Amino acid sequence: MPTRRQLLFVAAATLGLSPVVAWFGSPTRANRADADAPAARFPLDKTDEAWKRELTSEQYYVLRSHGTERAHSSALDHETRRGTFHCAGCDQPLFDSSAKFDSGTGWPSFTAPMDGAVGTSIDRSYFMVRTEVHCARCGGHIGHVFDDGPPPTGLRYCMNGIALRFEVTA
Repeated sequence: MPTRRQLLFVAAATLGLSPVVAWFGSPTRANRADADAPAARFPLDKTDEAWKRELTSEQYYVLRSHGTERAHSSALDHETRRGTFHCAGCDQPLFDSSAKFDSGTGWPSFTAPMDGAVGTSIDRSYFMVRTEVHCARCGGHIGHVFDDGPPPTGLRYCMNGIALRFEVTA
């Protein structure tokens, strides 16, 4: 039989951890705990089966399952030609090559997206809080944005190369 002191300790520990448990369990796009919350709607809305048919398994993992490609695995990290980076899911133009810079992180990085091309949401996965970046047209997860980038914005849009398609400007 537990002692009164043991019961009080367990109660105090449980109450002390409840804000932490609530924080990790709060709804986000990547970890939706509330099944009744409305799903985000985007101009291009396809079924999961349609996305699986149209994307490679790696693209599907990143764009539709909020995955991350391995660092230094994308040729787009070293792309230096003039052009536009598009969403690999829906072909929405996302970033102009003039905004690209070498962040040394192993992922293509940009100082700013094209106007209206992306949206953001809070990502609380992996015991941290980050700002997720998604395509404004199809909602595909393309990466995260951080506040440690160079001027003029001070932002680093760290994108998954597998979620992008590059088109050279003539």
